Amino acid sequence: MAAVVDLAGVSIRRGEATLLDDVDWTVEESDRWVVVGPNGAGKTTLLQVLAAQLHPTTGVAGLLGEVLGTVDVFELRPRIGVTSAALADRIPRSERVHDVVVSASYAVMGRWREEYDQLDHERATELLDQLRVAHLAERTFGTLSEGERKRVQIARALMTDPELLLLDEPAAGLDLTGREALVRTLSELARDPYAPASVLVTHHVEEIPQGITHALLLRQGRVVAAGPLEQTLTEQAMSETFGIDLVLRHDDGRWSARAR
Repeated sequence: MAAVVDLAGVSIRRGEATLLDDVDWTVEESDRWVVVGPNGAGKTTLLQVLAAQLHPTTGVAGLLGEVLGTVDVFELRPRIGVTSAALADRIPRSERVHDVVVSASYAVMGRWREEYDQLDHERATELLDQLRVAHLAERTFGTLSEGERKRVQIARALMTDPELLLLDEPAAGLDLTGREALVRTLSELARDPYAPASVLVTHHVEEIPQGITHALLLRQGRVVAAGPLEQTLTEQAMSETFGIDLVLRHDDGRWSARAR
């Protein structure tokens, strides 16, 4: 079985700027990765490559057994579930929550005249229940709290039964209660053996859910460290990644970091 993600020497350049620099990385089917790094590290750029939204300037990007540049990305993208602030901004605020999820079947934002069968509606209902927002199905997206919107977006990302799930800073903008509730849900998803391979991007180790198996640390577009979580997420590697001497703690399956 081919790796879900297989990057070899991937670089992204825009003018004089190098956004990703010679990245080698492999994600297997059962992997649950977190990508950690400061602002400007290249995390979102990396996710755009994984979402088949951005082609490498140099190097080879293999996704789901295909190679970017040799495959129709419009056939590849439905196999990848994505949540991000940019996608959330495109969801009509007047859209019914159930329709936000079910419309992923056609990869559209906002219901129009497309028809969905009963299995589609049942799938959307099951996902909303799994993400604990089934009671919001008849509400409009614009009336939800930020935490509720995050859960609905994840349900939408899972609607097409993707082979790869990408979560771009899913806890951004949440208060402590919302963050902890979402991290608990993400932990359940990461531990589900039937869930797809996943890549979660964050600035904060406190947002890493239990069940994550691997970590990739990025600084200025380059990989500082990558591998099994507890071998990679070390004080030395994190201090190098963020350019500050850090104290890192791991208690009861959760991480925290502070300046020394």
